[in-house]
Amino acid sequence: MTKDDIKQIVLDIIAEIAPDEDLSDVKPEVRLRDQLELDSMDFLDIVMELRKQYGIEVPEADYPELASLDSCANYLEPKFAALGTKA
Repeated sequence: MTKDDIKQIVLDIIAEIAPDEDLSDVKPEVRLRDQLELDSMDFLDIVMELRKQYGIEVPEADYPELASLDSCANYLEPKFAALGTKA
């Protein structure tokens, strides 16, 4: 699974939990909360969906690693690789 695949997964999850958000111009290097109307509960929903849909656990101490799409991809890539998930 590529980093672009992972970014799309995160965007798809955001689209599910915040359907009114316009995700067409999300900049991968900018913090998601600086670009979108995401509150802490939305962020927790992202983490919960990663666990529910993909079996990926994100410890609370690692939540800052999910700040931007780029950091999400960097953090999640080895976790998807460990699962042997294919795109």
